[in-house]
Amino acid sequence: MAEVLLALEDIEVRYGDLSVLRVPALAVYPGEVLAIIGPNGAGKSTLLRVMGLLEQPARGKVYFRGTLADQNNSLSVRRRMASVFQEPLLVNAPVYENAALGLKLRGLDRRAIERRVRPWLERLGIAHLARHPVRSLSGGEAQRTSLVRALALDPELLLLDEPFSALDPPTREALLLELDRILRETDITTVFVTHDRNEAFMLGDRVAVLAGGEILQVGRAADVFAHPISDEAAQLVGADTRIPAVVESVANGVGRITFSGGGLQLPGEFQAGESLLLCLRPEDISLSLPQRRDLMPDSQIRLEGKIVKITPWASYYQVVMECGGNRLAALVSRPVFLELKLREGDGAVASFKTAAVHVIRRR
Repeated sequence: MAEVLLALEDIEVRYGDLSVLRVPALAVYPGEVLAIIGPNGAGKSTLLRVMGLLEQPARGKVYFRGTLADQNNSLSVRRRMASVFQEPLLVNAPVYENAALGLKLRGLDRRAIERRVRPWLERLGIAHLARHPVRSLSGGEAQRTSLVRALALDPELLLLDEPFSALDPPTREALLLELDRILRETDITTVFVTHDRNEAFMLGDRVAVLAGGEILQVGRAADVFAHPISDEAAQLVGADTRIPAVVESVANGVGRITFSGGGLQLPGEFQAGESLLLCLRPEDISLSLPQRRDLMPDSQIRLEGKIVKITPWASYYQVVMECGGNRLAALVSRPVFLELKLREGDGAVASFKTAAVHVIRRR
C-alpha cells in the first residue's frame, strides 16, 4: 500500500446545528497534487482548513505521516505545512520582509533566510521588487509574494485555497503555468482548491469532486473528468450534455439504447428496461448544417435540432442545441463557426462517436 502523507478519517464540521462537511475518508499521497473542485459553498475551504489543522472538526481524526494530529502536537505538525489563500495575507512591510516572515517566526538567522528566500524571489520573477512596499504591488505580485513565503518554508504539504481566483486572466494563466512547473520539478505534495475545472485538470494528479459538503468522487484527473459517477459530478467536471435514456433491449453484449429524439447501440452489461444517463463533453460533439448531413461519417450518431444559445469564448464558441427535448452543448472553433455561419434559432446537426459516450446508471 502506498505511503500516506495526510489522512482524514470520519470528519464532520458543524456550524451550530448545520453540518457543512462530512468526509468519511480522504488520503493525500507524497509528491502528488490533489485538486479539490466544487461550486461556491461546497465546503472546499473548510476541508482545506481541517487538513491544515486550522479548524477543529466536530468529530473525526487527522493523521500526518501516520501520527494522529491533536492538541498536543498540532503546532509542530502545522509547522510542516504552508498555506496560500485567495487573499494574500501580507503585513505592511517590503516584499522581502513578507517573503521571509515565516522563516523569521521559525527562528532562522539572516543568512539562512537569504539562502532560502532569494532563489524563490528570482524564480517567481519578483526579486526586483524585494524592497518595494506591498501596498504598491499588483494582485499578481502580491500573490507571488505569498507563494515565495510558502515555498521558502520547504513544506512537506502545501495547501492552496483558490490562490488565483481574484486575478485577471493573463496573470492567472501565467501563475498557473509557473506553479505547475514548480510542483513538477520539486515534487511538493500539494492540495489545490478551486472552483475552476480547467485549473483542476491542469494541476491535479488526482481530483476530488466536492458538493454539499460531501466528496462525490475522487480519482485520477483523467478518469474523473472522463467518467463521472453521478449526474451532479458530471455537471461539475464539464460533461455538459446529459441525456436520459433507457435500455430497450440487449443482445450479444450490446445494448440498444433509446432516448428522446434518437438511439444508439453500446457494448456493456446492460439490462432491458434499465435507466441510464448518457454523458458527453462539449469537445466531443461536432456541428454541421442540415444540408451537409450526408457528408458526415456514418460511424457517428447524428441528431438534428435547433440552436438555442451561442456563447463566444476566446477561441471557441459554445453552442447549445435543443434536440428532441434534450440539450446538447458543443464547442466549435472560431474558423468552423464562421464557416457554418451559425445563428441562434437556426437548424443544425450534432454528431458524436459512440466511444465518446459515458454511461451513468440511474438508480
